[in-house]
Amino acid sequence: MEYVVNEKNAKITLQIIEAIHTNAAYLSEIDGATGDGDHGVNMDKGFMMAKERIQLSMNFSESLKVLGRTLVMDIGGSMGPIYGTMFSRLSRRFKKEERITKEVMVEALNSSIDGLMELAGAKIGDKTLLDTLYPATDAFTQAMNQQKSFKDCLIALSKGAEDGKESTKDMVAKIGRAARLGERSRGFLDAGATSCCIILQTMTSAMIEELDSE
Repeated sequence: MEYVVNEKNAKITLQIIEAIHTNAAYLSEIDGATGDGDHGVNMDKGFMMAKERIQLSMNFSESLKVLGRTLVMDIGGSMGPIYGTMFSRLSRRFKKEERITKEVMVEALNSSIDGLMELAGAKIGDKTLLDTLYPATDAFTQAMNQQKSFKDCLIALSKGAEDGKESTKDMVAKIGRAARLGERSRGFLDAGATSCCIILQTMTSAMIEELDSE
């Protein structure tokens, strides 16, 4: 099939939550190199709080909305609004659709990029999660323009996310606490770019499972 069903597909969001929970210590370790070392802790707290509020009977879009709202309302800080915006933008685009196609997916991803740029004023190359989300979306778009299947577009998204995350090692942080280090922030992965990679790759795998099961 060339679409993922929106209805009663909250399990995709629950897989994302579980992936963050599993990698919480790893994310805090990465954050400790250039920041406060609490990225994984804060992410895990917010995501697990959302897990308690998500029901399997919810639509995919609805579960994303609950996750985004929980991060904004109950976690706050810098991470809450950032990921809250990302999930809310995805949810808003998916909400109208019974079937999530590759065309809908790319619109949702681009809407997330626009929202994050508006919120934080971040640009590509500032060593943030945008350096994962943007190349992932670009890879998806290129695959789509080559008339590739939805599954192949999602595989391209996953690889683009990985490449984007790894690229942050060579960047100097321009935003956030890591920016205080200047050149000393070079040589380390960005924690936000890493958590974004985990989120996108988990979402990709879960959506591919849905495509393969149809």
